[in-house]
Order: sequence, then structure tokens, then C-alpha cells
Amino acid sequence: MRQLLIFLLVAGAAGVIAASGAAWAQAPASDVGVKVGPRAPVVVAPTVEEFEAELRLQIFLDGENFCPGVVDGRRGEFTRKAVAAWNVAHDIEDVDDMAAVVAAAEREVAVLYAAYTVKAGDLKYVAAGLPTKPEDQARVKYMGYRSVAEFVAERFHTTEAVLARLNPKTSLGGIKPDVVLRVPNVTPFEIEAVKPQRAWSEEPDLSRHSVLINVRHKTAAIYDVDGDLVAMFPITPGREKFVPYGEWTLRSMVSTPVFRWDKQLLEQGKHGAVAHQIPPGPNSPVGVLWAGTNRRGIGLHGTATPETIGRSQSAGCIRFANWDAIRLPTLLRPGARVIVQ
Repeated sequence: MRQLLIFLLVAGAAGVIAASGAAWAQAPASDVGVKVGPRAPVVVAPTVEEFEAELRLQIFLDGENFCPGVVDGRRGEFTRKAVAAWNVAHDIEDVDDMAAVVAAAEREVAVLYAAYTVKAGDLKYVAAGLPTKPEDQARVKYMGYRSVAEFVAERFHTTEAVLARLNPKTSLGGIKPDVVLRVPNVTPFEIEAVKPQRAWSEEPDLSRHSVLINVRHKTAAIYDVDGDLVAMFPITPGREKFVPYGEWTLRSMVSTPVFRWDKQLLEQGKHGAVAHQIPPGPNSPVGVLWAGTNRRGIGLHGTATPETIGRSQSAGCIRFANWDAIRLPTLLRPGARVIVQ
């Protein structure tokens, strides 16, 4: 745990490669977060080279399980935290030092982009017109993606805005089978490979791992049996009044969960008389995986809105992007410690 304490002390430190997208290089100031007005500063948009350097770094960190959040070629707090965590895991004293991680990224990530051909079978996971109200969602069979663009964006750990900029000649609203899209070259999150209702049991080593949830920093750091830091993910913690501070134990882990939506529970922390059973799917409020603890109703789970991870609050659980949540069974199993602080 000493390593994580060092990491948290410096997690806010700066020093990653400046970035924006290849298409961001031509974007107006309003698109890169600069206020436009009579006294607005003159801003030079990031170059293609700067964008690709940042993208390479994010792809590398994502592949190392020190995840930067959405892979979007932009600098951000979770990329900085991922760099710091990677440095801690590699015994680099100056966690802000970019030299080693940049060198590793340049060595390991030779190809920045992949070409993805949309398949007819992908449409099975798209539910155009998916309702937004829980009482209506309870009537559908599957909480699929709202569009093919959303399907592809989550598959490659990115956003629809990034897809639009990487594919300027393609209308994302009309993607059909056989359309080829340029995407970040990450290991894809394949929804079709997620087995329905799969349960994971205890495992000699993984059940002895620990996950430390830092509510303030919005990170989940995972340690192996020797106490070494092996992974770090951005998360969304619960609202302060519902945060389950303390030490808990993972009791269950299952894919494609059905979610009991209870307004009173979400708002007041107490079970209500009226609830809706939300079917499974990537747009379920708990995403594609539920890892329950011995604290009733509290667990680690996926999300329907990966772009909000670290930028909003949940009712009381710990939310991960689906592409990160699905990795948890390779790092933790029932019996593992869950420390919330």
C-alpha cells in the first residue's frame, strides 16, 4: 500500500504530452475549450504530431491496465494519473517523469490506427430507439447500443466525437454493414464475447488481490498478493452520503446482470416499494458486469455512459467503463479485499 500512497500524493502533478486530434488541429477555438471573445487569448491548435503522440501514450497505457479513461488524444487528469501509476509500478521515483513511459509507448505502439469493418452481426447489439425511462426500459428485452456509432466507439474505448473526427467523410448517423471506420488501435472490447450470466468463482491468487478505491481521486488501484500495483482504472464513486467507506470483501461476480432500478434506494439509500427490473446489455445502468460486496447493494460495475467516468457521481456503487469492468475478473475474484477511502 505504500506505493499507492506515494502515487496519490503526486497524482495531480502535471507533465503529459499536449494533445488534441488530427482533426482537432483544424478545429475552431470553441471546440478546444477556449472562450471566444474580444479578449480571448490567441491559441495555437495542437499539431497532428502532438495528437498522435498523446494517442500513442493512451493506447499504450490502456494496454498496460493503467487506463487513461476514454482514448481521445487529449490530455487529461486520468492520463496523468495513469502515467504516475505506471511509473510507481515500474519503480520510477519521479512519477512525473515522462521519459520511460513515452519510450515504452513508442517502442510498443507502432500502429496508431486500425480499420474496423462494420458487420451485419453487429446490428444484433444495437437497439435504436431504446427508451430512457426505467419503467419503459423494463419492458425491453435487451439494453443495447443506441446506434452503430455508439457500438463502435465503446468497442475501441473512445467517443463518437473522436470517430467523427477520424472519419470526416462518413456520416455516423447512417453507418451500415461493410462501412470501414478508422479507430484507435486498442484491444477491442468485444460485446459478443461477453457470455451471458457468467459467474466467476474464487481463485487462489486473484481472490487474495486487493482493490483500493480512492473517492477523492476517483481511481481504483489493484494490488497483487505481494502488494505490488498491477492496474489502475478511473472510476465514478457514489455520492458522498452513500459512499461505503471502509473495508469490504467481494462476494460475487457476474456478467450481463439484471439491474433493479429503485428510485427510493438511489435517492435515499433505502429500498422502496416500487422498482423496475432493467434487462442486461451495455446500456444497462450497471453495464456488462456486477461485482458485489458483503455490503448489501454495493458493488463494482460497468456503466452506460463511459464518457462520464470520473466526472459525475453514482448512487453508492463504484462505476467503471465497460471496457475496464470486463477486465476485473482477470485481476480480482470473490474473496478479494475492497478498500474504500
